[in-house]
Amino acid sequence: MSPPGRLPARGAAGFALLLGALGVVYGDIGTSPLYSMQTVFSIDGGVVRPNAHDVFGVISLVFWSITLVVSVKYVIFILRADNDGEGGVMALAALARRALSGASGRCCAAVMTLGVLGAALFYGDSVITPAISVLSAVEGLEVTSPEWAVFVLPAAAVILTLLFAGQRWGTDRVGAVFGPVMLVWFACLGLAGAAEVLRRPGIVAGLSPTYAVLFAVDHPFIAFVAMGAVVLAITGAEALYADMGHFGRAPIRRAWFAIVFPALTLNYLGQGALILTSPANRANPFFLLIPHWARLPMVVLATAATVIASQAVISGAFSVSREAMRLGFLPHLRIRQTSRREYGQIYAPAVNWGLFAAVLLVVFAFRSSARLATAYGVAVTGTFLITTTLFLVVARGLWGWAAWRVVLLGFVFGTIELTFFTANLTKVTHGGWLTLLIAAIVFTIMVTWQRGRELVTARRVEREGPLPDFIDKLHAMDIPWVPGTAVFPHPNKETTPLALRANVAHNHVRHNKIVIISGRTANVPHVPWEERLTIDNLGNPDDGIIHVDAVFGFQDPTDFPEVLRRAAAHPVAEGLTLDEVSYFVSKITLRRTDRPGLAAWRKRLFIVLAHNAASQAEFLHLPDERTIILSAEVPV
Repeated sequence: MSPPGRLPARGAAGFALLLGALGVVYGDIGTSPLYSMQTVFSIDGGVVRPNAHDVFGVISLVFWSITLVVSVKYVIFILRADNDGEGGVMALAALARRALSGASGRCCAAVMTLGVLGAALFYGDSVITPAISVLSAVEGLEVTSPEWAVFVLPAAAVILTLLFAGQRWGTDRVGAVFGPVMLVWFACLGLAGAAEVLRRPGIVAGLSPTYAVLFAVDHPFIAFVAMGAVVLAITGAEALYADMGHFGRAPIRRAWFAIVFPALTLNYLGQGALILTSPANRANPFFLLIPHWARLPMVVLATAATVIASQAVISGAFSVSREAMRLGFLPHLRIRQTSRREYGQIYAPAVNWGLFAAVLLVVFAFRSSARLATAYGVAVTGTFLITTTLFLVVARGLWGWAAWRVVLLGFVFGTIELTFFTANLTKVTHGGWLTLLIAAIVFTIMVTWQRGRELVTARRVEREGPLPDFIDKLHAMDIPWVPGTAVFPHPNKETTPLALRANVAHNHVRHNKIVIISGRTANVPHVPWEERLTIDNLGNPDDGIIHVDAVFGFQDPTDFPEVLRRAAAHPVAEGLTLDEVSYFVSKITLRRTDRPGLAAWRKRLFIVLAHNAASQAEFLHLPDERTIILSAEVPV
């Protein structure tokens, strides 16, 4: 069975998804050869030497890092942890919370905090990746002709502007364009590497894990430092998982094993052979691997490929943002669906332009990919560790894996990723602080919104009062009934919608039918309609007041008009007229007070976030011409 919201993909449609996955999902890791080997041999002034011992050791480290972290961990294991077809650290955290359903509240809270921290680190990665990828490609102009160096920054800024401006077309169309380009890119990677490998076939021995072990044993400090740069070869693995909802598990796996993994392996082998042939080539082994006549076309192709690399993390950021929003860690954001076939393909304008501003700032602040490389890695490796932890919780609690299997997997991946993480901590003062700063800002925003939302909900409940008491008073009132259906979005059926109180108090009327709709988000991406609605007449079938409880997956659209249409077919809703519907929305105005619960600066942040959130009417897909907004003040 295909996940909800996705049609089965076969034949031409399946190939199109594979090509789209190649274009959107693998852009990030596919452009790592541009800068990863160069960074390894230039780190700390060149402590990794271009001799046979070090080159074979680095090649082995790169190959086995890709094999274990990407092929085994992510492609084989982590892609199994799909939350009804959706991926990403927030979806994984929701799955882990479901696995701990019988555990204490603190355990569940800790799991979600890990998910939030992983999402925050992913945003840091989403800022650095477009900047370093595009800069590293455009810097190929300097290799072709040194006098073109002055065009690097302006060209990078123009390319990034076009990339972010094109996001509104959606990953469906973008993937259709990017897929063939990436197919050519990976073919060129493989061919360029294979040509050099044929000239020096002995480099293939570097695939043996013994060289990585010998390198670490003989030069433990140098190997540790090298690991901080080797991790650049596996950046993009988390974007691979975050983008799973865009294309599905199968196309992503096929593209990796059939195209991406072989091409990357050949290219890294070729770069290693080139460095051994001439140590001076370590300055830029990727472009020097290309014949002189083909370098300028390769710069153009590399630039296109790095634009595509940026697409992987941008698409992932859209998915993570929607998941965080539905799980209550971000305010309502405008989300636009960009594909009828793939529900996971979305566009979030606020996230897009926020990333764009941050990426441009980073490009002009660091000015080169070499400087940016020092900022890369901390966020990526931190996300790796969090993903592994959450996966092990799911494997043990939800899938029932044996304890020894969980411990073994945790030891293998945990050891590798902890080494990567600690090696990158040494770069914090040299630029790694940037991704940590971005992650800290995003984490603060998310936990502040979640806590502020809890406080506002509690204080709003105080003002609303019990719904049964209000209905009793309504029955006793001598006010006219007016034709039509009044719909009141409201979180629950225990308290009274403020808009309902205001309508009765100020207009002194009530509608023939009053429908209170409550929406809840489950820890799954999709909930089928037959399981979504619960309809209740609140104990009196004759007063025209009903309550509809709608359970949404965190990837389902919160479409209240569609909920009403579905509910109208239920016997409890008999007589409900859909052609005379008015939606009454309570608009909450927040007033800052000295009440405890949040620090003063966090209250100010929460109010700013609330003021800039998308309107509730827009979030619930309510028609403008039938929606009435009634304001109410709530202290925070």
